[in-house]
Amino acid sequence: MSSISRRSVLSASAATAALGALSACGTGKGPSQDSVQPAAGSTATAAGSAVPNPTPSGKATLIGDGSTSDTGPQPNQPTPEKLAPGQRPPQFVVFSWDGAGATEDGQFERFLKLAKDHKATFTFFLSGLYCLPAGKKDLYHPPHHSVGASDIPFLSDNAVKNTIKMISQAWLDGHEIGTHFNGHFCATRPDHNGVNKWSAQDWESEIQQAVDFVTKWKTNTGFTDVPPFPFDYTKELIGARTPCLDGQKGLLPTAAKLGWKYDASSPGEKQVWPQKVQNGQIWNFPLQSIPYPGVTWEVLSMDYNIMANQSNSNPKGDPGHFDTWRDAAHQSYLAGFNRAYNGNRAPFFVGNHFEQWNGGIYMDAVEAVLKDIADKPEVRLVSFRQLVEWLEVQDESTLRKLRTLGIGQAPKEGWETFLGTAS
Repeated sequence: MSSISRRSVLSASAATAALGALSACGTGKGPSQDSVQPAAGSTATAAGSAVPNPTPSGKATLIGDGSTSDTGPQPNQPTPEKLAPGQRPPQFVVFSWDGAGATEDGQFERFLKLAKDHKATFTFFLSGLYCLPAGKKDLYHPPHHSVGASDIPFLSDNAVKNTIKMISQAWLDGHEIGTHFNGHFCATRPDHNGVNKWSAQDWESEIQQAVDFVTKWKTNTGFTDVPPFPFDYTKELIGARTPCLDGQKGLLPTAAKLGWKYDASSPGEKQVWPQKVQNGQIWNFPLQSIPYPGVTWEVLSMDYNIMANQSNSNPKGDPGHFDTWRDAAHQSYLAGFNRAYNGNRAPFFVGNHFEQWNGGIYMDAVEAVLKDIADKPEVRLVSFRQLVEWLEVQDESTLRKLRTLGIGQAPKEGWETFLGTAS
């Protein structure tokens, strides 16, 4: 087994939720990591039948065409507290989900329930196209691509409805809704016409369209039987993850211009305390390199990358390996967590997709590690938004000291001494 980077293996073709036939873009092997393929007919699934809870304030003020609404402050949000001198930092863990479309198999609902059971909060990076039915794809004008082009599939009307319902429920449960943009054009396309070549102006167009698809879904779909989103997306949106972790350099100026707080697009960085980029305007929350059992190299902290290394990007690998691969994925996540928890307490980031690759073993591994760590002392399972809020109430001197700790390095003199005078 060799280490395979996400950039080199990631393709942009459609993958079914049930792992049906796949056609790769560029390699002939790999699945799109964000794709969901709903059935054309109705879906009588748990995810499809989900109905958002009542609005937290009991009333909603509609915004624009009524696709979104103001229902008051988001429920289930912690109050960030500044560390006291000498206090050990909490161990923050952020589980995030790219695409965040509602698949037929109930994965979205599964993890909302898991989060509620363990008092966890996630970040969902919603692809704007998942609010735009396939019949209206010509409303999308991607930079440097033809009208209606996309390297992830548009969804059926039913799947769009399910996605709107599940995203609404997620926000009401306290989760963050970010963006994964729209067409998912990777640098690995055969024509190399990916988002890595986009200018700040290209990103501005892509973002505006993603926001429009979320905030104007009633106009675009004509649906009259789906409640509005219970949030103002123009205020909710403060961060993103780019397709294939490509194009961050071009995105950052636009992100700063829009007043975004963070970006989660940087690949394979170290498990150390985060800092700001783009002239100190944007928090950089990278996916991280973490240990993998039995090898000397490390793997990116995302389900796709673990799958790519285990079955060479084939999401329908040898079932005879599933138990071993599931355990290895679980142990890899756990090793990354323990290295931080017992060391420098740097926030630990795990990236996911609603998928059933290799029989769903990566979903099982994520569930297992969340259950392993949720009840440990000083562990906080938060969204990126909540992490930003905590970081921004800390004294800068405290954050500077934390950044001096290397990977897995706990203070030799103990936390009480190390941070005793940081404030």
